[in-house]
Amino acid sequence: MREIQFREALREAMSEEMRRDENIFLMGEEVAEYNGAYKVSQGMLDEFGPKRIIDTPIAELGFAGLGVGAAANGLRPIIEFMTFNFSLVAIDQIINGAAKMMSMSGGQYNVPIVFRGPTGNAGQLASQHSQNFENWFANTPGLKVVVPSTPYDAKGLLKSAIRDNDPTIFMESELMYGDKGFVPEEEYLLPLGQANVVKEGTDVTLVSFGKMMKVIIESAEIMEKEGVSCEIIDLRSVRPIDYTTVINSVKKTNRLVIVEEAWPLSSIATDISHVVQRNAFDYLDAPIHRINNRDLPLPYAPTLIEEILPSVKRTIEAIKSVTYKK
Repeated sequence: MREIQFREALREAMSEEMRRDENIFLMGEEVAEYNGAYKVSQGMLDEFGPKRIIDTPIAELGFAGLGVGAAANGLRPIIEFMTFNFSLVAIDQIINGAAKMMSMSGGQYNVPIVFRGPTGNAGQLASQHSQNFENWFANTPGLKVVVPSTPYDAKGLLKSAIRDNDPTIFMESELMYGDKGFVPEEEYLLPLGQANVVKEGTDVTLVSFGKMMKVIIESAEIMEKEGVSCEIIDLRSVRPIDYTTVINSVKKTNRLVIVEEAWPLSSIATDISHVVQRNAFDYLDAPIHRINNRDLPLPYAPTLIEEILPSVKRTIEAIKSVTYKK
């Protein structure tokens, strides 16, 4: 085990898979000559050359479509969006192309493609560059949606996503690329759709994914000092969702708080709330509490950003409300 950055874990995953399979290539804006906008692909052009590490124009619709066509014809593209906010330009290729090819071809065509890049707030980038679309893509049959929270998860999940025969949305965070974590030197894969129980507890279940895991982990540490035992679940992927792990946890703790960096309407938190109350209603000793972004576009001012995003303060208030710790 060695400690490496989140970006390094992603780079290792892509490089190892590209050495294993010559049909894999990386394509996106600034991935080659500039070594990646966030230095995720640093050095990959030198190793794999311009035929497999491909710089594109600022034309997400075009290079996403090229990737879908390549995948349908036997290659395994990794398409990097500089931010998933830009994927909206290419969403027709993802939703009406990649996601539906298997079904519309009667099973004749797989589309083994990974669309990856950062999602969500990354500081003062204002409304058009700070959005979360995990629930948008997760709403689409035919797609898998993965949101890792640690370098260890990022590498193991990305390798699995690249090998998967279904199109996968792989969402990262600009604010996590420099995070460090322990990652094995030997090869490993993590299954898509299997949640991770980060910490076991008895009083309340806390569920999240991606960089919001930092919020619930810090909140749990504070509440532990006040005598509240928190069980922490990292979903890892939001399509498919590992409902079983969440339901079994709620049956043990009898309380649930979900934290998600996205707007509240039709969120992942909303879906989990529905499934839990349908399958574990009799076990609940308090209403399910979900914490999302405020229902507003994210502003530029840092003080307003803090008010809109999920926070440790809001999470602790929710934990106290369901455990009656006033």
